[in-house]
This record gives sequence, C-alpha cells and structure tokens, in this order.
Amino acid sequence: MEPTSQAYDRVIEVCRNLFTNKMTDYGSAWRILRLPSLTDQIYIKAQRIRSLQQNAVRLVDEDETGEFIGIINYSVMALIQLELGVAEQPDLTASRATALYDEKIAETKRLMEAKNHDYGEAWREMRVSSLTDLILQKLLRIKQIEDNQGRTLVSEGIDANYRDMINYSVFALILSGFNKTT
Repeated sequence: MEPTSQAYDRVIEVCRNLFTNKMTDYGSAWRILRLPSLTDQIYIKAQRIRSLQQNAVRLVDEDETGEFIGIINYSVMALIQLELGVAEQPDLTASRATALYDEKIAETKRLMEAKNHDYGEAWREMRVSSLTDLILQKLLRIKQIEDNQGRTLVSEGIDANYRDMINYSVFALILSGFNKTT
C-alpha cells in the first residue's frame, strides 16, 4: 500500500496540471465567480458522482474520476476566493494562480496529515460512496452558512468545509485506484 502522503501528492499532481492547463486556456475567468456559484458547481459534481454510484445505466461513458478532480480544483478556487475576494474581471496570472493553488493545497495537506494521525487513517476502511455522502453533507453545510451570510454560532467556517471536501475527494481517488494515466 502506497503511503498516504505520496498517494496524496500523486493525485494532486494530476489536479494541479489540469488547473494550470485550464489557466492557459481560459485565464482566471473563474475569479468572477461568487462563493455560492463555486459551491453550486461543486454540488453538481458531487450529485453526479452519487448518481453514477447509484445508477446501473450510464448515458455518458465517464467515471467518477473527473468529477472528484473537479471538486478538488473548484474547492481550491473557493479557498482562493475566500482569501482574495471576488474580482470583477480576471486578474490573476497563471503563475500567481498556481502559487495560490500550491499554498491552499499545502495548507489542506497539513490538515489531512494532522487528522490522519489522530484518526489512524480510518478513511482507508471507508467506501467511496460514504466519502461522496460526506462531501454532499459538507456542501449542504456550506450552503447553510452562505445563507446565514457566513455567520456560525459554534461550527467551523466555510474554509474548513472546502478543505475537508478536497481531502475526501483525494481519499476517494486513492481508494478508487487512481493512477497517473487517468
């Protein structure tokens, strides 16, 4: 079994490459998206994963991999938006966006390593479908916090939920046998 840190980095390498390639194609057009729009994009991807897991018949011949990658990348974009705020026009160079991406992933990986230590890698015994459900639960929490204008009484903030979704998506990809050729 590949150590978690190495498997995590392998998954993120593919996600990061897709992010940087899309930055080349589209620039930072995503910078105009408000947080609820990013949350909704992630929600669509999570619902699609759940549908793929539940339905025997698929009309589009795709698996869950691309959707989990999308959840990771959109969650990183949301973390960047939380830090920088929403822009009226694309305002990040590819190199600056990639540096921010790396920063957010490094913070999220540190969180994963701390939780992994405390929980004893319990995620390795989970089903991918359970990780999908946890992602959907996090999304519903984020939507409620957004509806409350970001206010919480005792709960962690939106950023923690985005980080958890990144980590759950990485875990799901690792459990699914994700590899570099994907």
